[in-house]
Parts: sequence; C-alpha cells; structure tokens
Amino acid sequence: MLKVSLAQINPCVGNLKENTKKIITYIKKAKSQKADLVIFPELSLVGYPPEDLLLKPHFIDANLKSLKSVQNECKGIAAIVGFVNRTKNKIYNACAIIHDKKIIDIYHKIHLPNYDVFDEKRYFSSGDALSLYNFKGYNFAVSICQDIWEENFLKSLKKRKVDFVINTSASPFHLRKVHLREKILTDAAKKLKSDIFYCNLVGGQDELVFDGTSKIVLSSGKIAQHAERFSEDLLTFDFDKKKKYSGIRISSKEEEEAFFALRLGLFDYTRKNGFKKVVVGVSGGIDSALVLSLATLALGKSNVYGLIMPSRFTSKETFSDAKKICKNLGVKYSVVNIDGVFDSYLGQLKNFFTGKGKDKTEENLQARIRGNILMAFSNKFGFLVLNTGNKSELSCGYCTLYGDMVGGFGVLKDVPKLLVYKIAKYINEISGKDIIPFSVFKRHPSAELKPKQRDTDALPPYKLLDPILKLYVEKDLSLEKIVKKGFNKRLVSRVISMVDANEYKRRQAPVGIKITPKAFGKDRRMPITNNSQY
Repeated sequence: MLKVSLAQINPCVGNLKENTKKIITYIKKAKSQKADLVIFPELSLVGYPPEDLLLKPHFIDANLKSLKSVQNECKGIAAIVGFVNRTKNKIYNACAIIHDKKIIDIYHKIHLPNYDVFDEKRYFSSGDALSLYNFKGYNFAVSICQDIWEENFLKSLKKRKVDFVINTSASPFHLRKVHLREKILTDAAKKLKSDIFYCNLVGGQDELVFDGTSKIVLSSGKIAQHAERFSEDLLTFDFDKKKKYSGIRISSKEEEEAFFALRLGLFDYTRKNGFKKVVVGVSGGIDSALVLSLATLALGKSNVYGLIMPSRFTSKETFSDAKKICKNLGVKYSVVNIDGVFDSYLGQLKNFFTGKGKDKTEENLQARIRGNILMAFSNKFGFLVLNTGNKSELSCGYCTLYGDMVGGFGVLKDVPKLLVYKIAKYINEISGKDIIPFSVFKRHPSAELKPKQRDTDALPPYKLLDPILKLYVEKDLSLEKIVKKGFNKRLVSRVISMVDANEYKRRQAPVGIKITPKAFGKDRRMPITNNSQY
C-alpha cells in the first residue's frame, strides 16, 4: 500500500517566502499522516499565473533558491513540487521529483496551453521527455495540467506500463468546469488503464478563481475521493493497485458554484492585495444587494461599509430596501444625498447647455457624482471600492464611464443578470432568511436616473438578452447562426451592435471575477477600433 497526499494549497503569485512556508507546512502535515508521497499543484512555488514575473531573471533565481528550502524539508518523504526551472537560458513549467532531500528528477511540461486565459508559450519552452519512476514498488509518470488533456501525450504514455499517473494542475474555474475536467480525467484513466492522482490549485488570482477539487480517478473511470471545493485541503489516500474502490459523484447547482467562486475570488483579491475593508454603493437594487451580501459573507460585517446615495429620482421603496439590506447584514452604512451636488453641477453648466434638452448627460452626471463619493471614501479610509455592475450591462455598455463603472474590483463583471437573481436567492436560502428583501426581486430593474426609468427602456428584457449575449460573447456565433436558434433578427442585430460599440468601455472597467467559459479580459480581446461587421 502507498499512502499519497494531495496538497491542495492556495499560493499567492510572486510571494515566494509565504508560498515556500506553506509548502513546507503541508509537507509536515503529510508526514504527520504517515504519507509516503505528497503532491503539490502546478507552479505551486511561484503561484499561477506568474505572467511577466517570468521575464525577471532574479525572480527565477529566487524561485530556484526557494526550491532548495523545500527540498531540505523532504527527509523521509517524497514530494512533487511545481516550480520554474531554467536550463541554457530557457525556462520551463516544471515539477521537481524530490525524495529524502534529493531531487531525483525534474519534469518539464510538454503541452503548453495558449488559448482563453492561458499564455504559456509567451514564457515557457516545451519539455520533450516523458520519464517513468519507481517508488516503493509502484511505477508512475508525472504530467502537468494540459498534458493529460492531449491525445498525443496519452498515446505516448499508454505504451508504458504504469500503476498511476500524477497530474499537477492549475486549472481555473468556470461554471460546469468540474464536469468537463471529470470527463477528461475519467476518459484518460480508462484509456491508460491507470489511476490518476490529480492535484489542482485553489484560490483567487486577479480575475481567476481556482476551485481545487483535487481527486483520485480510478482506471475504471470512477472517482474514489476528492478534496474540498474552493478551500485548501490535504487529501490523503491509501493506494493499493490490487484493491477495488467504489466511486463517488461530484455535483452542485450553477448558483451554488457561482456563489463559492465569487466569495473566494473576492476574499483573495482583497486580502492578497493588502485591503482590510471594502465599500459598496448600495442602491436598493439586486446587483448592489448581491455584492454587499457576498462581501459580508466573505470578509465579515465589520469589514464592509455601505454608502446609500439617493437623489430626487430614488423611489421610497428602493431607498427603504437599501437601508434594510444593510441592517439585515449588520453592516455600517451612511446616507449621502447627491441632490445638492447635482444641482451645483447643473448650475455651473446651465449657461453652456442653454437650448439643449435633458438627455443622458444629466443621467451620467448623477452616476459620476456617486462614483466620486465612493472614491473619496476609498481615499480617506483606505476602502477597496467594489464595483456592482453585471455582465449583461457591461456587454451592452449600459453603464457610465467614471460613474457606476468605478471601483477596484468588479465582483459581478462576469455574472449575467439572470444569474445575479439566482445567486441572490441562493444566499437567502443558505441564510435561512430574506437578507435580500423579496421586494428587490420583484421590482423592475432601474438605474433611477430619471422619472419612471426601467432597464428595458434601453435594453431588451434580460430573459432574451442574456441568451443572445451567451451565444455571441461566449460562443462567438454569428448573427445568422443566433437567428437560427429562434431569435428575432432585428433584436439580435441590435444586441450585437451594442456589444461591438462598447469595447472601449470594457477596456476601462475594473478587473473582475471570471465564472463563465469566456469573460471580458484575458479570454476575449477584441480590438476597440473594429469595422469587421462579423
């Protein structure tokens, strides 16, 4: 029998000192559980993705020095540790195979992903050697993330006889990604007729969230055990190639997955960037209610501050709900009425705007006043401003530059409006009470920047808009193909025009958490000046 530990850790990109300390801590934990072998995620020593830190030679030097510190802690245990290796002025995404304080071998990742959020060919050279190892009577191979997804790699590995394959990974989360990974890994295990020990990173890194969900995949395609989702964990497994294991299933609802990803992404972005407290502009609408709730559940009510900024157009109902949400969550809040500042702006601009009727100028002024107030509180008290805009609005440009687009972090940036409602309902369910009042769910969405305003004055109903956006933004379908899905051509054309015309706004939006297969940012990099008409 071989006792194997999967150390599902949450490193911080670039923080070699703390990452090294964390790895050593988990080596000691694995030893305390009598593990023979402990496996760490891809690039666990430097964090993932390290991006242009990899262009700094002194950073590579420091990472190699840190590896020696880890190596010296491996007395009486074997460890697989992700790091950046360098040979002949080339760098590699690598794993060190360490046993009893000695580096037995170094494996270089062969298949470098260069799609979606991945950009590994910008930095790394590809490995070309697939080595086999023997440990305590078991033959095994090591692979890194994408390797196990590639048919050519599997064909090469199938020719070798191994008892198990180790896959160290930094696989980012998006909705239903766990099921996609499960299929890839179970298919690979069945093709190889070998068990797979899959160790994935966990934690938030800028817009990315890593969900962990490390697992033992049996050669039958069944999952024997899996680690916690969205939290650090040490999964220790007694492996015996002669023993038959029963399988388990991993399942969760879309809104549940999204909730945990957003909570983790928000927590790690705040803490890893040195912020202690956040501020949220609370309007009484569903978006700000959800962001305030997520912040409170992630950071604790003492670290969240609400700003309610009503105007003459704010209804009594939304103003009441804004206060109610803050009270329900137990967060401190202040009310800053913006009418006086708004009147001052209008007075200053009156002579210049003579003869011009009211339009979006006056609406945007209100949004920018609120943005200024939020940033003033941020500067004065050191708060991180959480942006409350959702993916549906951002897709169509239904947002104001330097107004409701302000913020250091966009919690809902990749969350479509319909999913916003689902996550909000889920929070009420797990809380056992209506933290977010029922009236917020039933009210028609409105920016409340003019009398009787509704989102549908400018946008199609979200039940039509969100499916079209998914097909155009996430699946890259053309107008004709979207229309064939049953949508009105004029409506689809209108939505596409809004999306294409507002790339300049999205480029200036704060970084935000990715939860869909294609988010705005690293995933989707469209030119601002773009007359393609496709």
